[in-house]
Amino acid sequence: MLDDTNDYTDYDGTVYGGVESSSNFAAVPDAFQRLWTPHRLAYIEHGQMPGEGECPFCLAPGMPDDEALIVARGTHAYVLLNLYPYNSGHLLVCPYRHVASYDEATADEVNEIASLTQTAMRVLSVTSRTHGFNIGMNQGRIAGAGIADHLHQHIVPRWALDANFFPIIARTKALPRLLGEVRAEIAAAWAAEE
Repeated sequence: MLDDTNDYTDYDGTVYGGVESSSNFAAVPDAFQRLWTPHRLAYIEHGQMPGEGECPFCLAPGMPDDEALIVARGTHAYVLLNLYPYNSGHLLVCPYRHVASYDEATADEVNEIASLTQTAMRVLSVTSRTHGFNIGMNQGRIAGAGIADHLHQHIVPRWALDANFFPIIARTKALPRLLGEVRAEIAAAWAAEE
């Protein structure tokens, strides 16, 4: 809600100063809200997935962290932001090894995935003031895995008021922050956690 001082107060009481009112913009008002998603331009310009036969979770560790959206690297697994997040800060924990199913992971991989997940929860609690998490794995395409051939665990931060009608009615998810900003903040907090 924008007040007389051009401050915007978010649902959780956070105040953002200096927000410009759109009432003086050159435009004809309509009934639509605008959802700006500049981070999606990368998918439009370069496509959504690597080429046929290439695994994005195998390619990511060979890229610079900021390009691959990697926030932390372990010995057997790493953590990166989901390119198609359910919420801001939606992380994935992946083993470096190309393995499809949880029961194929080694004990070292399972232990590090668990440890990285715990650290991710602590970091997201600090950086995003989360109220809870959804954590899980979709094992196989039939179970909803978008990339079924490489094991990955989802860590989705949740807030009391994060659900709304957009995903159901408009098949749209509003994300308030750009992926690069979220990655930088989480990576910095992760380094402080270690």
